This record gives sequence, C-alpha cells and structure tokens, in this order.
Amino acid sequence: MKKLLLTFIILLTGLSVQAVPSSIDAAISESGINKDAVSISVKNASDGKTLYEHKENTPIPPASTLKTVTAAVAADTLGNNYEFKTQLYKTSDNVLYLKLAADPLFNKGNLETLMKEAKSKNILEPKMFYIDDYVIDGVEWGEGWQWDDDLNPLMPKFSSYNLDGNLLTVTIDPKKKGAPASVRLSTFYPVTFMNLTVSSDKNSVKIARNNHIAPDVITVSGEVNSRVQYKFPVNSPKRYFIIKLEEAISAAKLEYYGDFPQKKMPPSGVTLVSEIKHPLSAVLKIIYKSSNNMMAETVFKVAGGKFVNNTGSIKSALKMFDEYCQKNGLNRDNITITDGSGVSKNNLMTADFMTDFLLLQTKRADFDNFMKMLPTAGEGTLADRMLYFKDILYAKTGTLSGISAICGYIKTRSGNLVAFDIMINDAKLSSSDKKAAEEQIIRAIYNKY
Repeated sequence: MKKLLLTFIILLTGLSVQAVPSSIDAAISESGINKDAVSISVKNASDGKTLYEHKENTPIPPASTLKTVTAAVAADTLGNNYEFKTQLYKTSDNVLYLKLAADPLFNKGNLETLMKEAKSKNILEPKMFYIDDYVIDGVEWGEGWQWDDDLNPLMPKFSSYNLDGNLLTVTIDPKKKGAPASVRLSTFYPVTFMNLTVSSDKNSVKIARNNHIAPDVITVSGEVNSRVQYKFPVNSPKRYFIIKLEEAISAAKLEYYGDFPQKKMPPSGVTLVSEIKHPLSAVLKIIYKSSNNMMAETVFKVAGGKFVNNTGSIKSALKMFDEYCQKNGLNRDNITITDGSGVSKNNLMTADFMTDFLLLQTKRADFDNFMKMLPTAGEGTLADRMLYFKDILYAKTGTLSGISAICGYIKTRSGNLVAFDIMINDAKLSSSDKKAAEEQIIRAIYNKY
C-alpha cells in the first residue's frame, strides 16, 4: 500500500512539473518575443551551478554588455592603480616633447595647465615641439561601426589625441519669429554651419553632415522656439587637439609658431616639466555606469599596448584577451570580439560565456567593488529601470538596432547571488518591449532562485 502511495505521489509530482512551466519560460511566453530569439544563462555565484539556460551557446551581438568583459580584462592588465599620464618633457637645448596617454578624461583646461607650467619654468621660446602619440594606433573607429552614425555623440572617434571627449557643442537660439535662428559653437573649430533653421513656436531641430562631399559643413535645419544644444563628434580629433594646443600655448604667452611633428620621445636626455594624471578607476566607472564607447575603446587599446609593450591596437588587445581566457580556463571558441565597446554587430557573444566570465570575477579579491561599478537600479543606464531592485541588482545593459541585452548579478529573494545574461535578437519588437521582457525575466530569476 505504501509503495502504491509513493508511486502515485511521484507520478503526480512529475505531472505537475511538466504541466506548469518555469516562471522564466512563462515570462518569455507572455512577452510575445519569439523564444528562438532569446538567449539566457543563469548561474549560482557560490557554486557555479547552472540554474537555467536557453540557447546559451547561440552567438548573438552583445551590444554594450561587451564592455563588462573588455573593460575588466583591460583593468586586469593595467592594474587597479593605473593612471593615464599626459606628460610634457624638455631637452637641455629647449626642445619640448608632449607624451600623450590617450587619456579619455583629458581636456583643454589640462592643456592650458601644462603650458602654464612650462611658462613658470622659464620655457619661453621652445626650439621645437614634438608630440609622442604612439600610445595607441591611428585607427579612429571600430570595425563594423556604422558610417551613417558619424554625428552620433555616443560614437565619437578615438585616438591618442583624445580631448574634451572628442565632442563639440552647438547652440541654437531663436530670434524674432520667422527669422533664422542663431547657431554657434561653444569653442573654435573650423566648421561651417549651413543654417536653415527658423525661429518658430516649436523645437524640431536636426543636424546633418555629408562627409563624402563637405566634412567641415554641418547643416542645421528645422524650427526652434527655445535654446537647443547638440553635442556631435569632431571629424578629426588630431586637428582639434592641435588647435587647442596652439590656443594654450598662446594663452601662456610662449613664443612658438612651428608645427607639431610626431616623434617618439627619447629614453634619456629629457626632463619632466609637468604632467596631468587621471586614474583608471574614474574612467572605468564611466564605462560601466554610463556605457561610454570612446572610453571603452581607448582603455581596451591602451591595455593591449601594455600587454605587447608597444603601440596599442585592437590586434594587441585581442591577444591580451585571448591570453586572459587561456590562463583562466574560459573557452572562447563560440565568441568573436572586434572592438572594445560592443558598437559593432560583428561582435558575437554567448550567454554561457558571459555568465562564466561573471562567475570568474566573483573570485577576485575586489569583487564587491567590481560588482558595484556596474549600475544598480536607479543609476547610470538603469536610471529609469527596475527601481525596486536598487542595491540588489547590478547590471550592464546593451542596445543595438534589433538587439537588447543585459548581464550582471542579482541577489535573489532566497538570498543567493546569481550571475545572469539575457540577449534578445528580435528586430520586430520595439526596444521598450525587449527591455520589458528583460525585466520580467529578471523578476522571475529573483523570485525563483
């Protein structure tokens, strides 16, 4: 009798499990997203056990969630105490060398400080002024980036000559109704504006540039009734840097009117005049919290340069990444990385690799600091999302055309720390629908595990 009862209970339990789908499956189903377009991996951070997976080995463009991987590997190579140091040196015969660091936080105020320091040390008439820009190569955009996004402030070019985020700000002010609006730059740069704006009762301004015809001409069109400001990338970071360097030299009243040739600084016979330093930690915080593409690309290349002890490039950065995976037992056979930011759709990631990578980070001595560099609900790229998970969820988001992704950690209702990765490749649904689906899946993870 007891055996019959036990058999009945087992059968009943088995039927219940089959009849009631998991809450994650229900969340996917109710979202309206094609399940074949979703890739998910969920793992327990304490023991690495897989809690849920679906198409976990299907390569999908990870968008900006890739920064979680590339920035962490770069930081491992550079070290937590790394500083970007832009340094001004001089020789005994009054030749100056400006050694660039590709510092993503470097600005024109820093240039002015360096030149004022030179003036204070009686460097009044430099014989020559060289720029050592060999920290990273001259490839200013990532492989597979979209050429028609060249005015996107989220995708500026990047190089050794990073300055002011490589962005310009244009201000459009209305005048008398029906009259053309006022259009001006916040700082000098050789750009011509074709002003087609009209002062009106509404704001509907657009800016455009045709690099194939006139790369220095920006067309501003539409209507404006109150001040509008746009940020857009400089088309030549090096030219912008040289212009601001000349302005800083003039402001410091140094007597130099020559060119600024590229030349590697000699290993000896030079004296440090001044330097500007910014910590890697400050840059990483912006990469993780705000998903800054220029900073992610720069850091990845700079770290690659340190890895090969030479000029940084995407090639050297990928060598660094391969070595990191090999020494940590990460299988990268099913993934492809072509840039440091995730902007390119040529990048391919699997949810399984991402959660393995996230689990690996839990073994770091500074793991708590690493996790909290990721935005929690209510800050950074999660500023308006899942506010009820504040200080419980720490995650990096990613968005490309047709793609939405999110990965990170969540402390579940039962107290477990879980690593997860969700990638949705569905061009038919809106970005907001895909993000809503992610939220439902994360809520299911929180409640179930």
